[in-house]
Amino acid sequence: MFYVYIIKSKKTKELYYGFSSDLKNRINSHNQGKNIATNDGMPWEVVYYEAYKSEKDARLREVKLKHYGNSKSHTLKRIHNSLL
Repeated sequence: MFYVYIIKSKKTKELYYGFSSDLKNRINSHNQGKNIATNDGMPWEVVYYEAYKSEKDARLREVKLKHYGNSKSHTLKRIHNSLL
């Protein structure tokens, strides 16, 4: 499986959108400071994820969440309570 995920910094409340084939390991790497983009926000918690059988589908979804406002805003509305 391939995963598209949204994590939230417990420190800064910032959101980060990512992709991985091993979600648990990837979140651990964010929380161990192995990702420059997320070092300042540790610790991180998963607030949302989607699973895909196809890597291509997951990567396309990640791009839409990162770069297309409608996809991002619609998803954030759906998970509003999870972000509180």
